[in-house]
Amino acid sequence: MTTVEQESLGVTQAEWLHCPTCRELVYAKRWNRNAGVCPECGAHGRLTARERIRQLVDPGTFREQIHRLPDTDPLGFTDRRPYPRRVEDARRDTGEREAVVCGAAAIDGRPLVLAVMDFRFLGGSLGTGVGELLTLAAEDALARRLPLLVVTASGGARMQEGVLSLLQMAKVSQAIAALNEAGLLFVSLITDPTYGGVAASFATQADVIIAEPGARLGFAGRRVIRDTVRAELPDGFQTAEFLLARGALDVVADRAELRDVLSRLLRAAGGPSAPPPTVPSGLIRDCRDLPERDPWHVVSLARNAERPTGREYTHLIAESFLELHGDRMGADSPTIIGGIADLGGISAMVVATQKGHSTRELLATNFGMAGPEGYRKALRLFRLAEKLGLPVVTLIDTPGAYPGVAAEENCQAGAIATNILALTGLRVPVIPVITGEGGSGGALALAVGDQVLMFANGVYSVISPEGCAAILWDATAAPRAAEALRITAPDLLRLGVVDGVIPEPGDGAHTDPTAAAANLAAAVRTTIGELGGIPADQLVARRRERLRRIGAPQWTEDVK
Repeated sequence: MTTVEQESLGVTQAEWLHCPTCRELVYAKRWNRNAGVCPECGAHGRLTARERIRQLVDPGTFREQIHRLPDTDPLGFTDRRPYPRRVEDARRDTGEREAVVCGAAAIDGRPLVLAVMDFRFLGGSLGTGVGELLTLAAEDALARRLPLLVVTASGGARMQEGVLSLLQMAKVSQAIAALNEAGLLFVSLITDPTYGGVAASFATQADVIIAEPGARLGFAGRRVIRDTVRAELPDGFQTAEFLLARGALDVVADRAELRDVLSRLLRAAGGPSAPPPTVPSGLIRDCRDLPERDPWHVVSLARNAERPTGREYTHLIAESFLELHGDRMGADSPTIIGGIADLGGISAMVVATQKGHSTRELLATNFGMAGPEGYRKALRLFRLAEKLGLPVVTLIDTPGAYPGVAAEENCQAGAIATNILALTGLRVPVIPVITGEGGSGGALALAVGDQVLMFANGVYSVISPEGCAAILWDATAAPRAAEALRITAPDLLRLGVVDGVIPEPGDGAHTDPTAAAANLAAAVRTTIGELGGIPADQLVARRRERLRRIGAPQWTEDVK
């Protein structure tokens, strides 16, 4: 809690203070040791810009940017006090020149440019001075080819500067656009509160949006909305947790976790990892090395509820995994998860379908059938991987896309089509892995890649055997359809649909998850190594040529 906040609560700089949220009396030294987080209720108190910088960056690394500021009173504005007097008072009370502090620093030894807003300075409002400093910070990040972190805390645009304040939203945005075009990472950290013009511009334009617990984010404030629409607002409205569930944020992280989260993002933004050492992949690439089995039996193995889920496989193969959430359009799919994984020293974007083991888990994920929000989240992560130069690994276990009314209303077909199109041209290696069922277009939306792998007990098909049987024969002919569709690993290798098969140790009815994950990790690392040195243009050309060959006529010399 800052001195200003203590005084507003009637608390002096004594040994005790009241938490602004739970009102419990807290020992001041304990509050400070806990980085301004209440030890009783966990509420995150406000920090000054300098406190925030000290908490986030490596000691001694921050170098502030000092620039000339614009005219402090471009409109000659006066309300109850002249605007220049308000600015003078804010400078005296905070010790800052403006509502943002900018500079360069390092987190875990990784350099970045950062801009940290201070709510004490006229409510962190966005005026021409703040807009100029933020723009200069983005331009500095561009010139030095460093990631940019902006920590937001603002009530919105600064009214005393009129439309000039409004246009700072666009001014900062054009500088962010230049970072995007240069492929540089931009991260925003939302702290309480972040509203108005800041929320509606750079705060939500970031590649990755992180928020502290309880932080409020919105265009209009709660009171304005309530008075305008005359409606009761839901519990937790506009809080970080509320917005995470609705796909607007990537991560909600406690203050103590922020450095680690930022460090992992900066590590991923550091460029492609060195190719992994060559190790035996264990991949089977010749269909003659696979036993021929009853396809209907293999279907039962692929659907076994005890098979590891996408999330479980991800955690088994990754030394660390930073999950990123949301489609940024109103939803966060529980059926498609994704984030940045450390695969034994190789940073990669892992996107996986998620089923479950229990009935409750399966219901929560629509039995592994994603809606449009899932495919849009995946697409966002694909594009972020391309921007950061990360290989993409997809883990696919789905009977197909969700066929519900809401999915159709939200353009399920269009979401799948957009993903397929994007994957054909993604300028980083893409390695899809069928870990169980690969069903129809719902699987293909994640399965276009440079080398498609599958587990030995997986299946991949245009339609389920039951669906095929019902259309062409009758419901009892599912085993016949499973054989006719050629959906198992030997047939798919023979047809050129998959490029390698991952062995699954087990007793034939159950997979040993740890051993299977070890085989998966080796296969993925080896394949990344094979693809990692190929130039982007050549990679895309090879991928498209691979797709071009599938199902094409096999001419003989006589026919030619």
